[in-house]
Amino acid sequence: MSRIGKKPVPVPSGVTATINGQTIAVKGPKGELSFVLSDQVLAEMTDDGIKVDPRGNSKTARSLWGMSRTMVQNIVTGVSEGFEKKLEMTGVGYRAQMQGKNLQLALGFSHDVIYDVPEGIEVKCPKPTEIVVSGIDKQTVGQVAAEIREFRPPEPYKGKGVRYAGEFIVRKEGKKK
Repeated sequence: MSRIGKKPVPVPSGVTATINGQTIAVKGPKGELSFVLSDQVLAEMTDDGIKVDPRGNSKTARSLWGMSRTMVQNIVTGVSEGFEKKLEMTGVGYRAQMQGKNLQLALGFSHDVIYDVPEGIEVKCPKPTEIVVSGIDKQTVGQVAAEIREFRPPEPYKGKGVRYAGEFIVRKEGKKK
């Protein structure tokens, strides 16, 4: 039995959810998202919220049960509160700034890296060494943050690079004489 799958997804006030077959559409103050459930699981509206149950007792149905419930929870949270990831830059001369709709990164290369921000994602630079990626789709927010980090991941000797806020980098000692 899935402990996560057993819990219904609460729908907060100001958010409307509709179930049409295997498609769940959720509309809230931040926007609108939908998710298509697998045929192995069944969703229904109850007084507590959206309840997801497996169809049958097969291994695939039970495997998809908890994941489907989490995906529904993510779209409900996304349209009501949104998601954000913070990135920090460490290194001499490393900085970021918004240039219109694009993110311009100075990461120690001979040229600046220009990152085209996808639709539905908002990127802000409150400080030159800090980047905040926010949006309503959790998967897209995480993907954009990972792509920005990928330009210069933190290296283990000096710790320079782009890292997630709060990420711990295991440092290595370096050469000995």
